[in-house]
Amino acid sequence: MAHQRLFPQLLSFSSRHVDPAIRSLDTTGIQHSEVPRRSANYKPSIWNNDFLQSLNSDYLGEIYVRKIQRLKDDVKRRFDEAMEPLSLLELINTLQRLGVGYHFENEIKRALDTILPIDKNNGLEEEDLYATALHFRLLRQYGYEVSQDKMNISLPLYIFSLYSHAHIQTHLTRYFLKKLDIFKSFKDEKDGAFKASISEDIKGMISLYEASYYAVEGEDLLDEAQEFTARHLKELKESIAPHLVKQVSHALELPLHWTLPRIEARWFIDFYKMKEDMDPLLLEFAKLDFNMLQATYQQELKVVSRWWKSLDLGKTLSFARDRLVECFLWAKGLCFEPQFGNCRKQITKTTLFITTIDDIYDVYGSLDELKLFTDAVERWDVNTLQDLPEYMKICFIALYNTSNEMACEILKEKGWDIIPYIKKAWADLCKAYLVEAKWYYTGYRPSLEEYMNNAWISIMGNVIHVHAFFLGIKITKEALECLMEYPNLVRWSNLVVRFADDLGTSTDELERGDVPKSIQCYMHESGVSEETAREHIKHLIRDTMKKMNKDRVASSPFPQPFISAAVNATRTAQFMYQYGDGHGVPDQETKERVFSLLVEPIPLMEG
Repeated sequence: MAHQRLFPQLLSFSSRHVDPAIRSLDTTGIQHSEVPRRSANYKPSIWNNDFLQSLNSDYLGEIYVRKIQRLKDDVKRRFDEAMEPLSLLELINTLQRLGVGYHFENEIKRALDTILPIDKNNGLEEEDLYATALHFRLLRQYGYEVSQDKMNISLPLYIFSLYSHAHIQTHLTRYFLKKLDIFKSFKDEKDGAFKASISEDIKGMISLYEASYYAVEGEDLLDEAQEFTARHLKELKESIAPHLVKQVSHALELPLHWTLPRIEARWFIDFYKMKEDMDPLLLEFAKLDFNMLQATYQQELKVVSRWWKSLDLGKTLSFARDRLVECFLWAKGLCFEPQFGNCRKQITKTTLFITTIDDIYDVYGSLDELKLFTDAVERWDVNTLQDLPEYMKICFIALYNTSNEMACEILKEKGWDIIPYIKKAWADLCKAYLVEAKWYYTGYRPSLEEYMNNAWISIMGNVIHVHAFFLGIKITKEALECLMEYPNLVRWSNLVVRFADDLGTSTDELERGDVPKSIQCYMHESGVSEETAREHIKHLIRDTMKKMNKDRVASSPFPQPFISAAVNATRTAQFMYQYGDGHGVPDQETKERVFSLLVEPIPLMEG
């Protein structure tokens, strides 16, 4: 049966040592001609199991559970104490950026509903750029599909489930059918451009800049706002106060909408404590919550590290990247909330296999071997492995066992046999890998379009999304059927991950003889410089994120945690490749971020 664990003698493959020069095996198991092997010269992992097992946190005890609950109750009262609409907006924004907004989803949505109209009738001044842009961004962030022009609004299903009362729907319809361009007062009536005078409003400019990244296709006003604010903020950096320089530089480096929530929380906690209007209660709550989540992550890392050490693939298949902690960062990026611990552990395992198999196709395997391995994955049958070289048998059996164990758990807990679905996802990934391997061995240079038609699959996203779906809260037949067709939400997510990956890794990969990436494909077909090609790929990221902005709030059979994971995948990619190949070469910025996110707690206030 598919869910039965393999016999112990098959598992022994995973503990054998494989010589650096692996020899191909024929059908009788006899070694023959040595296959030339490439090497990426990957560095060993900088995070060994002993170090990970030594991680210890004081923030797991019952005393902190009781304390965080008391603080949470106190923070809830801040919603009642915020008398002005702008105070409510700023409270919501602060909670989000401190990384604790997930505790107050119901309170935040109720608060936003009370101040939906963006006009003077709700106590917000239309001429206040900061308040107007903040209001607009938060509405879009929380799923209100707000038009830049007529301000019509539609709510995604998960919000309708909370706000389905007839009087609220009537209120929304009556207001949003009458309201026109909310940014009109900030534009010149003669030429339609943004007024030069608003560039002096630093808070307003940052707020409008952040709001512009929630644009969807065709929203020229928000595109114009993004160009206008980015240009002026860069110029203003030379003449504003140091604390504003820090805030502007942070925003320009990566907009809030594209930033990984936990990395933003860690940065904003340090920034917030320096603000004159800092609320000590919110800061204390955020610090404690950060440290308690960090303690949870450490426990999860220990579990996965013990599993990875026992599997021994990192040493046995030494040609591949051994990147346990970095794979955990991917998993944590997708779903950081405490209730998704099992999902993080299983996604970490899945990402480890993806990394290993990627290196088999990109670096180590011969074309004949890769064809055999692709066929084996597609068949998903251990009785068809006799033609594979030993290192591939080791990898396949480890993947097969791990997948079946996870499938067995889901079958018992949720009553779903997921093997056919994860088998398809793995087969699709390997077939996409094989296409790229054939390009390499034949010297074929694809067009950018041809490259992307394959690369949105070979980036691994489909495998991750399928696993995340089954490991999530709710499985429905309608959502599953939609998922296996790889809907636009998944496609856009994969494309952004691919573009970010190419921007961060293509130079190193070309040096070791990999196939051309999106940058090089565009350079070849357009005859442009690498710098111009990189700007083009960045433009494609912006365009793809606009499509995702639309689809993340569209009517969908998917539960909200799955939609959030798809969006967070794009943020995780921006995080991992922001300074280069943070996954393959993780001993620089990634190392520092691991310490701040997973190792070092934030000092709490005294007393």
